[in-house]
Amino acid sequence: MQLNLQTPLFLVLSLATGFILSGAAQAGAQREEALSASVKAVMQRSVADQAAPKLAFANRYEADKWLNEMSRRLQSRMPDKTARLEFLSTVHYEATRAGLDPHLVLALIEVESGFRKYATSRMGARGYMQVMPFWTRTIGMPEHNLFHLRTNLRYGCTILRHYLNIEKGDIHRALARYNGSLGQAKYPQRVHAVWKKKWRPVSRS
Repeated sequence: MQLNLQTPLFLVLSLATGFILSGAAQAGAQREEALSASVKAVMQRSVADQAAPKLAFANRYEADKWLNEMSRRLQSRMPDKTARLEFLSTVHYEATRAGLDPHLVLALIEVESGFRKYATSRMGARGYMQVMPFWTRTIGMPEHNLFHLRTNLRYGCTILRHYLNIEKGDIHRALARYNGSLGQAKYPQRVHAVWKKKWRPVSRS
């Protein structure tokens, strides 16, 4: 298959995901693994892309409908409307760009950080999607600020997409990898419960 600038990122990531080298070291609960050259290159390109975010909807009506409904659901957690709409627009863009369901990403963020921009775990994971700092060394640059909205979501969505590729689309196992608890059901079940209860898609009616 010939790739070009129009090839969706999630497809490129899927094609590039390959052999993971042995000799991984522990980095908090999540494993820092050596990546194959092709996977590393694609992930590096993903986090470095500076294209302007834009909502991926068929029309403005559908975009406004989604933003208004998600904004209503998020209001208690993020009272400032301007910040809330910027956050939701970025989530939708970064998730869609990575071939992820934005509602799943919202559920993951709720479980990981409770929508707190500056959340930090005991292991050092940072921001909305609780990205481990070793990722800036592995696929980005040391100066990347993981508390920056778009940077955090870009890394988080790229990493989750990577894990989905490794697990051949198995969301439960990909979520467990993201959390560093592969082989345990508690975390994936929690994210799924929040996804189903609070962040289900907007009705088309």
